[in-house]
Amino acid sequence: MKISEITTPAYVIDEKKLKENLEILSYVQKESGAKILLAQKAFSAYKTYPMIGEYLSGATASGLYEARLAKEEMIEPLKGKRKIENHVFEPAFNDDEIKELCEICDHMVFNSLTQLEHHREVWEKNVKNGRLFVGLRINPEYSTQEGHEIYDPCASGSRLGIRNADLGDKLPKGVSGLHFHTLCEQGFEPLEKTFLEVESSFKRFFPTRKGEEGKIKWINLGGGHHITKEDYDREGLIKLVKRIKDTYGIEVYLEPGEAIALDAGLLVTTVMDIVKTEKYPVLILDTSAACHMPDVLEMPYRPPLRDSGEAGELANTYRLSSRTCLAGDIIGDYSFDKEIGIGDRLYFEDMAIYSMVKNNTFNGMPLPDIDIMHDDGEVEVLKRFGYDDFKMRL
Repeated sequence: MKISEITTPAYVIDEKKLKENLEILSYVQKESGAKILLAQKAFSAYKTYPMIGEYLSGATASGLYEARLAKEEMIEPLKGKRKIENHVFEPAFNDDEIKELCEICDHMVFNSLTQLEHHREVWEKNVKNGRLFVGLRINPEYSTQEGHEIYDPCASGSRLGIRNADLGDKLPKGVSGLHFHTLCEQGFEPLEKTFLEVESSFKRFFPTRKGEEGKIKWINLGGGHHITKEDYDREGLIKLVKRIKDTYGIEVYLEPGEAIALDAGLLVTTVMDIVKTEKYPVLILDTSAACHMPDVLEMPYRPPLRDSGEAGELANTYRLSSRTCLAGDIIGDYSFDKEIGIGDRLYFEDMAIYSMVKNNTFNGMPLPDIDIMHDDGEVEVLKRFGYDDFKMRL
């Protein structure tokens, strides 16, 4: 079916754009020698995992469920075809989950020395038999963000990562790598500056020759950098990764989430009603900021909307809202060349990332379908949700 025929609300993954992003990331891998992983916290539409696994080196998880998902939907389908890695980081690992994580993951990153030692008896066995590589997340204490402290792991009082002053002169026994993740929707320059800070402050852990005992054998530069964005300095990134590998002889990982599915999805919605107010007419949509795109309220964030402008920019301005009872469930004020009517469809763009993974059923709102638009423009329904999906969460 065509996109005009789908049931709304629906997330529609753009397969063509997803492939374009993956081809860019594959190029960066090939040219730099880095290994690039899918950060599932941003995009977990697992029906696309076999395709993603054909281009990238694996996935990274924020806990047991994501780690299981990567194993079942990316690693197993590609078994025998190519090596796919499974990485995991959590601020704290549950005692009941650590054993399974050690069995299904290749890399495990701890957020504190306390956690490292608390679980040593379990993970150390897997390190000794060569099944697992263990790392520490560090806090470079070098902030490159302004105005979004909620997304800044280097903000004052951050719980994410070990500060330089809290690490000794030597890596703890069994630890072979370092990990930092400090960026959010940023370009190459902040990453380069952050690595230079890490290279200087944590230099005692970097080898002076390849394979030097007691030094790191790999480093993960995290995600949050928009590698697939048109203006991203990819050649600069390639140059940096090559320098790290040439200088220290270590493996380099990148774990973008947004960059993989950037601009690769829509949220299609239908206008259900129009309410007159003393300011703007309000469009009541069958989608919701609170339920289907929470970043709109959390960041706050203004989602791009096809064929629209800022309030007052075009002839007809409307406030876009939802059929939930939350007064503040407002998506934003948008203008259009033409008048909008009941039954019209609107297309929110860049809706593959941090949407499906964060949505909820507040007010008993139905979850949107998950569709995929193939290269030929045909749309396939990947998943449809119903009453049981609401009920079983409660």
